[in-house]
Amino acid sequence: MRRIVNFLSGALLGGLIASALVLLLTPSSGSSIRKQIAELANKTYEEVRQAGEQRRDELQLELQELRAPKE
Repeated sequence: MRRIVNFLSGALLGGLIASALVLLLTPSSGSSIRKQIAELANKTYEEVRQAGEQRRDELQLELQELRAPKE
């Protein structure tokens, strides 16, 4: 039990130190970083949506081919 508590406290402390260093060493302002993160999230969302639509179209074509009567 003591090992788990030591591990969790070390992980928490490490995370806090890392986040503090990131905030101190980041060359951009907070609002600029938030804007970049939002743009990246929107771009990623759009790419995933487009890939999903493309795959859906491909699967619909496959289904049509499978349902088509054999000659």
